[in-house]
Amino acid sequence: MRTGLYPGTFDPITHGHIDIIRRACTLVDRLVIGVAINRDKGPLFSLAERVAMIEAECATAANDTGVEIIVHPFENLLIQCAEEVGAGVIVRGLRAVSDFEYEFQMVGMNRAMNNRVETVFLMADASHQAIASRLVKEIARLGGDISKFVPPVVARALMAKYATR
Repeated sequence: MRTGLYPGTFDPITHGHIDIIRRACTLVDRLVIGVAINRDKGPLFSLAERVAMIEAECATAANDTGVEIIVHPFENLLIQCAEEVGAGVIVRGLRAVSDFEYEFQMVGMNRAMNNRVETVFLMADASHQAIASRLVKEIARLGGDISKFVPPVVARALMAKYATR
């Protein structure tokens, strides 16, 4: 069984993330969505909220593709998480060339720690290349329409978060 790991903070999950998840399902038999606990980033959504949104959005992808999708929070090194879940491949989404430099360095470090885990890059679909969670949160905070960028459940959760602030 080929297991892939798609890591991120997913704060919140966007249409771009879902596009990468669906496409990653064509490469693996089991896909683990690694939800990073990164205290330095100060996420808007709690870990429990992010996990719940990801599980809700991935249920359809799992049913459509027949791939087992598991949501797995992690706070250790990415390569350690890959080892823990038995992933032979790490899936990373790229939106632009600017993403590549950071990702290139990360691959080098991960390979130095475990050269049995490969990294695969999937380019975001052209319709999703501009979507970034950071920008979606900014648009929502300022009262803009985010329906083109996130699923309805996520849009409602974002608007509720900013309504209480």
